[in-house]
Amino acid sequence: MIWSPDMYASAGVGVLALLLGMLFTRIIPFLKRFCIPVPVSGGLLISLLTLLLYVIFGIECRFDGTIKDICMMLFFTSVGFQCDVKVIRTGGKPLLVMVLLVAVLIICQNLISVGISRGLGLSPLFGMAAGSIPMCGGHGTSGGFAPLLEQMGLSGASSITMAAATFGLVAGSLLGGPLGEALIRRHRLAEPGENGDVISEMETGEDSSGEGEASTKENAFRGFLKGACLLIIAMALGSGLSKLLALTGITFPTYFGALLVAFAIRNLAGLSPKAERTLSTGRIVAIGDICLQLFLGMAMASLRLWELASLALPLLLILAAQVAFMSIYAAFVAFPMLGKNYDSAVLVSGLCGFGLGATPNAMANMSAVCFKYRYAVKPFIIVPIIGAMFVDIINTGIITLFLNLIR
Repeated sequence: MIWSPDMYASAGVGVLALLLGMLFTRIIPFLKRFCIPVPVSGGLLISLLTLLLYVIFGIECRFDGTIKDICMMLFFTSVGFQCDVKVIRTGGKPLLVMVLLVAVLIICQNLISVGISRGLGLSPLFGMAAGSIPMCGGHGTSGGFAPLLEQMGLSGASSITMAAATFGLVAGSLLGGPLGEALIRRHRLAEPGENGDVISEMETGEDSSGEGEASTKENAFRGFLKGACLLIIAMALGSGLSKLLALTGITFPTYFGALLVAFAIRNLAGLSPKAERTLSTGRIVAIGDICLQLFLGMAMASLRLWELASLALPLLLILAAQVAFMSIYAAFVAFPMLGKNYDSAVLVSGLCGFGLGATPNAMANMSAVCFKYRYAVKPFIIVPIIGAMFVDIINTGIITLFLNLIR
């Protein structure tokens, strides 16, 4: 028996997952400690319930993905608006080194997962579903590429990528802090001390246009309206660009055109201070963050966990290899390249965070290390820039290249 709710009911289930996740995060300390996203915890419960329906009663739930896909498109379009090339200058040489390290990490993650998949006699698409898509990409990129992997022939791609992304979140949190702390102790880079003012806030949600200071409801409304209009315009133009990109014969994710258009609008507007002030970047980021939460809630709730049964062991093998590689890469490649000093040890803990999970994990890892020792300025500038501006774009480009090579 198949139960197929319409797009409104499907969206309602996703929102229920989001609300449950908020409740769980409030009452279960583990979820907050390891920065598990709200939609993940709530959505996992819904997906477990649908698994029980399937196993016990033979009812297969097939949720409509229309609103989910719109939310995904809005989120990735907002990512393009965050990419300001002028901000690169504030990070200096360590930022450029980190960008290079992230790019190499993404390539290696895909080589490892595809290589193991081929060795086990599985489709290389399965390897891609456990590579940089869930590792560096997290749940957002996992949800974005899962439909494409499904179209290319990987059954259960959404369940595989989401399961891997959830594993990565926990692994990145468990690995980053201890590894950074061990490097500091081993190389005697700092002594433990009292530190009560460690800053762990991300900068991506700040309103660079200055409109966040507006106190009237009318100005706030206009700011969000302007942001929503710009997002829709970028999506409309991006749709046309995606059709042109499809003519090349290269496989791109559906959101890639909109992301590129948003990136172009953001940086063209940056050429004029007046035009830049009208962008309402902070409002755009806020809308994108809301859409990401809704998208993840619907994506997690619609997981078909029964499709993972036959792939559990190969998936765990690949994920274990990813964690082992991340440990070696961070300690013996990233740490020396970043200078083998205190800042580089803190950055390494952050690299483990978004290399296996997401930017909030990276920030939490660095905060934990700095709380024990002392605050480090540059890592808290560099990591948010990497997470907001570079990871998704670099990852999307490399994933696209791999998918077209193994096709």
